[in-house]
Amino acid sequence: MCINEKNRYFVLLKVLLNKKDMVKSYMLSLVVFGVVCGGCRHDEEKNTEAVGTVKVETVESYQNELTIAYPGKVKASSDVDLAFRVAGPLHRLPVEVGAFVKEGQVIAEIDPRDYKVQQEATEGEYKQIKAEAERVMELYKRGSVPVNDYDKAVYGLQQITAKYEAHKNALADTRMKAPFSGYIQKKYFNEHETVGAGMPVVSMISDGYFEVEADIPSSDYIRQNHFKSFVCTFDIFPGKEFPLSLIEITRKANLNQLYRVRLKLKNEKEMNIAAGMSVSVMIEYAPEENTLTLVPVTAVFEKEGEARVWVYDEAAACVRERKIVPGKILKTGQMMVSEGLVAGEKVVSAGVHNLKEGMKVKLLKPVSKTNVGGLL
Repeated sequence: MCINEKNRYFVLLKVLLNKKDMVKSYMLSLVVFGVVCGGCRHDEEKNTEAVGTVKVETVESYQNELTIAYPGKVKASSDVDLAFRVAGPLHRLPVEVGAFVKEGQVIAEIDPRDYKVQQEATEGEYKQIKAEAERVMELYKRGSVPVNDYDKAVYGLQQITAKYEAHKNALADTRMKAPFSGYIQKKYFNEHETVGAGMPVVSMISDGYFEVEADIPSSDYIRQNHFKSFVCTFDIFPGKEFPLSLIEITRKANLNQLYRVRLKLKNEKEMNIAAGMSVSVMIEYAPEENTLTLVPVTAVFEKEGEARVWVYDEAAACVRERKIVPGKILKTGQMMVSEGLVAGEKVVSAGVHNLKEGMKVKLLKPVSKTNVGGLL
């Protein structure tokens, strides 16, 4: 109850109590009290119908081709650690770190002494068993030996042949050859050191082409079908763009919720491109028409885990809450929206957390370009 109305009520009540007819006075006082209280409630309801002043901006359409840029890094298409299939002391390791080697060139060798002796011994055994087996098989054709002897000769020849081939391969494996043309990146051992089978001895990178890797967010991952072209730029080669071709996009996000894009970069030897260089990867694509719109980032707020905006209803002069599907945030301070808004609508761009559904609002007048600060 308002203070002034309370005072008025008590004055009337005092006058009425001085009358003789106490019953009538009491009833009349109740009527007056109800009228006063009703007036106060009306004033309170009137005060709760708040009218706020808001700043709105018009939703823009985004139908142009979009080019986005992400940091990337150059990688060798093949970066492998080479190891021997057999163990032994390193007899030769003639290559140096950074040296260029051709495919098939010997880059390391294990001392072949023991493997050569083993192969020669097996070769003698192989020749002996083979000669005996051939005689038995010839006699079997003439019917001079039983089937049992024939089977033993055949199986014995198979066993010694496999053993002989294994020892020949072991001897050949003492020489490590380059699987492709490229550069020696690192050496893990030196000559005369003993290495075990499967232990990396040399690291090598390919000379054929390079790969470029970049990470993109889910907002771009879902639009990969609209990717048109890829290029990259180097800070050390200003003004030059290098075309890229897509190899793959991983289907699982990393810990940062980003998806890795692998791209192929042709090796231009005259530019001296090397693995490990940083690049800027630019992806160009055409978004779907009439679906993408732009709103200020300040217009978007979260409610119940969903992105929303306040849309200004001109007919009712109030605001309406609406769900949207947000996209990428641009450098201009705007956010791409794929669903929920239509170009030309007005959204509240400031003070979005102080509004309620259906709240009456007044639009903030735009600042005059000739009267900045409202001094005139």
